[in-house]
Amino acid sequence: MYPTDRTVASEEAGRRGVESAPATATTPPVAEPVVAADLRLDASAVAYRLYDVGYEIHLEQASRLFGASDPDRARPVRGEARAIAIPNLPVTLRLGPHSVTTPRGPLDVEASARLFDFGVVSLRFEVRLAEAIGWQEYCALGSALDVVHLAPAFDTLLDKVMQRIGPAVDRPLPSPVTEDYLVLRIDGLRDATGGAIAPRQLRDQDLAALVLDEQRELSAVARRELLPHAFSYYADDLVLLSWDRALVIEPDVSNTDVEYVLEFANAQLLELRLFDDILDRELRRVGARVAAARARSSLLFGRRFASLLAELQSLVADTTELVERAENAFRLTDDVYLARVYSAALEIFRGRTWRAGIDRKLRFLSDTYSMLNAESQAARAEALEVVITLLIVAELLLGIFRH
Repeated sequence: MYPTDRTVASEEAGRRGVESAPATATTPPVAEPVVAADLRLDASAVAYRLYDVGYEIHLEQASRLFGASDPDRARPVRGEARAIAIPNLPVTLRLGPHSVTTPRGPLDVEASARLFDFGVVSLRFEVRLAEAIGWQEYCALGSALDVVHLAPAFDTLLDKVMQRIGPAVDRPLPSPVTEDYLVLRIDGLRDATGGAIAPRQLRDQDLAALVLDEQRELSAVARRELLPHAFSYYADDLVLLSWDRALVIEPDVSNTDVEYVLEFANAQLLELRLFDDILDRELRRVGARVAAARARSSLLFGRRFASLLAELQSLVADTTELVERAENAFRLTDDVYLARVYSAALEIFRGRTWRAGIDRKLRFLSDTYSMLNAESQAARAEALEVVITLLIVAELLLGIFRH
């Protein structure tokens, strides 16, 4: 059951530096587990879809174009957020109520957008439940908010946003690569009598149904593998992460810091995936382009690769600069709770793997640039030798004919 698994996971994660409880905290006594089907939840949900729309978004200009005289540039509010450095705070735009179509029928949502200076627009549909909801019904809501059902509404909303902020986007070039995420937020857990329930009383199989969207009961091995990223700071909160969704149990309604850092992690992941895709396409083209350049004759020796070298240099420089800017947009200066949630999210998203792939492809392109540049230099040297030889021969012939 969840309390036992959670205690073991906490002890192991604490030794690895992953568990997020304060150093002075003690493990609470194991509480009696509850069946989630009997619970009532004060809950909401936020579905995200992130797009890369260009090289850079000028945030102040975008706010003015949207008509926001006092743009919302929120940052994490916890005291420990001082350990998080965000050089250019993203801008949040309120887009008002919308109706979206889901398998549950039409659903009223509150739409908003968050703009990141490195070219990412994060669109959000928030479902605010006016009344308490049962656990099974909440699981069904999570399934209904799958991006497969919401993608058309997100795409339409992006077009409307871009019509208003388009001039603030530098080098606009919408990308087919998108990133989707769902945050399930629970502000309160109550049993049938109205009594408060602690998150640690929830069972793993109930959490799996919500966080992993799995209706059948998982084996103990599967639960250990799929539910390892659990974080708690207080006795009444819980963060549980997976690849495409997260569960946040937080009684403080105004505290949305976890959602904030998860959105940042998804924005950075989108940039990594985007440039990995761009580099993949360039690598598929570069061999054919080198062969075509070699086959092309040129009156200027060594100039046949000029345009290709310029494009490779620009691609490597732009990719390196933008990936670095995206990664440096959110920097951690201490090992605090939010930092650990953020780092765990990047681990689940395989951020290091994506970055390693980008670095490997950039090295290949840089090596190709160096090889072609050396070949061009050699061709120029050979051409210079031919010219010098011809000049010497011409001078000798002139000398002979003069005599």
